[in-house]
Amino acid sequence: MAALGAAELYAASLDVFETEPLPQASPLWSHPRVVITPHNAAAESVPAAIVRYAFEQVRRHRQGEPLANLIDRRKGY
Repeated sequence: MAALGAAELYAASLDVFETEPLPQASPLWSHPRVVITPHNAAAESVPAAIVRYAFEQVRRHRQGEPLANLIDRRKGY
């Protein structure tokens, strides 16, 4: 917040916080130059692995199966 306020940092896209999920009272939620996303990085972030994962999710959806790794919006994401 200090770096954003001092214009040392123009904007931030954040997905990892000391406390997960980020508390609702955090000023980061309402900062106009901050984007908050769920912490969802993967060990296999290579294109072929991502495509396999996407196709598996589509298959699950089409067959009426539950999707893997859903975001829990009750936690604020």
